[in-house]
Amino acid sequence: MTRIVISGTGFIGRGLALALCQQPRFALTGIYTRRRPSDVEHPTAELLSNDLSHCLSDCDILVECSGDVLRACDVIDAAHQRNIPVVTMNSEFHVTVGSAFLDSGYLTEAEGDQPGCLAALHRRVTAMGFEPVVLGNIKGFLNHTPTAEDMKMWSQKQGISLDQVTAFTDGTKIQIEQAFVANGLGANILQDGLAGPSSDQLQDAAKLLAQRAEQEQCAPISDYVLNAGGPPGVFIVARHEQAQQPLLQYLKLGEGPFYFLLQPFHLCHLEILHTLDAVVAEAKPLLNNSRTPTVGVVAVAKQPIHAGDTLERAIGSFTLRGEARMFCEHEKYVPIGLLQHVTFTHDIPAGAAVEWQHVTLPHSRALILFRQLLDKSIQ
Repeated sequence: MTRIVISGTGFIGRGLALALCQQPRFALTGIYTRRRPSDVEHPTAELLSNDLSHCLSDCDILVECSGDVLRACDVIDAAHQRNIPVVTMNSEFHVTVGSAFLDSGYLTEAEGDQPGCLAALHRRVTAMGFEPVVLGNIKGFLNHTPTAEDMKMWSQKQGISLDQVTAFTDGTKIQIEQAFVANGLGANILQDGLAGPSSDQLQDAAKLLAQRAEQEQCAPISDYVLNAGGPPGVFIVARHEQAQQPLLQYLKLGEGPFYFLLQPFHLCHLEILHTLDAVVAEAKPLLNNSRTPTVGVVAVAKQPIHAGDTLERAIGSFTLRGEARMFCEHEKYVPIGLLQHVTFTHDIPAGAAVEWQHVTLPHSRALILFRQLLDKSIQ
């Protein structure tokens, strides 16, 4: 029986705990939280602990799903020091500093969230001889500047945290996810902030992205389609050899040359079990941010910011949102994943990206590791 410890007590952590309790091949032995255990509503509250060392002493695989970059750095580092493999559902961590952990131990994103689902779909379609042109996400709604009132209503209605709802709505989450996919699967982006065409015809919009990718000679690309009412899944637009065209047409994939391959769901916490089985079987990591990332995510002001303002956490805030850009731009602009417990030293107009000179960042392992990655990328 494989012993599992979870770091994180949000939607993913709670759901995974429930799933693991129904699987005889796994034993949930601990749940690490930085909150006071008595303050946490959890289906397996008896396993909650503030003692990370104690949790890891009875652990074969760690699942990190806190969504917190700074915390994940410390937790994953502690696991790797004990030679414990780490499975994540934490795109924020990967796209910020995940590359720094690839030589210290086993690290993979899990199936379930869109990046892991895209990586799994990518494996399947490339094994069948398809050549991906677009690695695509599907977004149902986008509002760069949602109101606090609306977000609180949706947070209560959907049963997830306010910052998560806000990051989903303002586009930060999908920018982080597709930047991560680009780095992990060797893709490019078409433009700052991604193209993200809006259309009620999902397949047509996806194929238009493929045409643009080939016209601009940057395929494969990582992007998304804004498709209200669309399936909560992922897709790949791909080519195949000409000889397969009549056979693929018979199989209802159309005339080509672009073939639309859809996974119409992602089941977050439940699909993590697939990845845990893969780790037990000593499979290669499904997805990581690569040792040499080419895409990052900067922070863009949603509203005017004034010198002296403070911010607890940028991702999911009403102050900043994330935007995918080339990694080299981080020489000037701070990654949104590092903006926690910060003080602004300059005024920043709405729509402008946050520069290093604009903020005072607290000392953290994440900051040290990111600066090392940045120095390495510009050498």
